[in-house]
Amino acid sequence: MAKVVWTAEAERWLRDIHDYIAEDNPPAAARVIAGIVQKAKILADFPRVGHCYRMEPEGEIRILLYGHYRIAYLWATGRDVVILGVFHGALDIVRYLP
Repeated sequence: MAKVVWTAEAERWLRDIHDYIAEDNPPAAARVIAGIVQKAKILADFPRVGHCYRMEPEGEIRILLYGHYRIAYLWATGRDVVILGVFHGALDIVRYLP
């Protein structure tokens, strides 16, 4: 079982998502963030569940979907799963994962 580790940037993305949604609906913001975090937890047991976005020397960058959001993470056999960011589906992910 791998450990799921969030980068500081990924945590910032979560805060930004929360703050944006909370402007109109604080309870919905809390539910969305909890859902994203819960979805990411499955990576501890199933790190290959997401779509392979591309291969890097450090491992595979993969994308796991949660509603309108994409959870980008780095995975290599025998290592921790590193959450790189959480992106709304409307964003051009290439700008953030060049």
